[in-house]
Amino acid sequence: MTAFCGIELAHPVINASGCFDALAAREVFGDSLIERFPFAAYVSKTVTLGPRAGNPPPRLWEAAGGLINSIGLPNPGIDAYLETHLPAYAALGVPIITNVMGSTVEQFGELVERVALRDEVAAIELNVSCPNVATGLDIGADPHELERLVTALRPLSAKPLIVKLTPNAADVAACAAAAESGGADSVSLINTLRAMALAPGATAPWLGGGTGGLSGPAIRSIALAQVASVAASVAIPVIGMGGVASGADAAALLDVGATLVAVGTETFRDPAAGRRIANELAQRFAENAA
Repeated sequence: MTAFCGIELAHPVINASGCFDALAAREVFGDSLIERFPFAAYVSKTVTLGPRAGNPPPRLWEAAGGLINSIGLPNPGIDAYLETHLPAYAALGVPIITNVMGSTVEQFGELVERVALRDEVAAIELNVSCPNVATGLDIGADPHELERLVTALRPLSAKPLIVKLTPNAADVAACAAAAESGGADSVSLINTLRAMALAPGATAPWLGGGTGGLSGPAIRSIALAQVASVAASVAIPVIGMGGVASGADAAALLDVGATLVAVGTETFRDPAAGRRIANELAQRFAENAA
């Protein structure tokens, strides 16, 4: 068992937000998905106040050693999430972490308050890799802005607050420390890195959104460095992610200070990757203990 912010998990492997559609998987695999659910907790896709259609297609580009996505956070909005999606997630039989995003303190506040009322939710993850309407900057890229946000949200819920940090900041460790100072119970990183792909034989961007986020093995070394830096800078638990495709990759993040490891891009290739990686980790632990 793995303890995380007062939550008992079967193992330290969870999914990265937006990288495993549990509802679609349930339609394909039926009850066998629940019997062999690949993650110790389920993190929802990002939820916003109103519905979002996402970015125009094309939305995906297979890069060398990774994937560039320009999905654009499509979601049904908080009303539909609470009415339909959350009850379905609760049936998965693992703790549910709801990821929310707003562009102002007020928007975040409404989302946190509404999600916090639901018993099905074990923790709330704040996606701060988003523009602040007032400043035009990523909320999570400015330590002072981030601390102000978390400080305002902390009194709104007794549930654990996880801050999903942006890697596109001058000093990610300083942002993590600011989140901790504001009252965050945990931080998660890394999110995708800004990237672009050009259309074959042309000079125009391929992705409908122009740019996207690079994930997968291509960012693994960056993730390792940022997780190590953050873990050395805060006392709260760290969720590490970025290019995890094996138990060895997960173990490396745990070795530099992560408490949990999240799997993202690898689930597109192998939907059962979470269970495989958790089993590989358990085998490594057993061998090291022998």
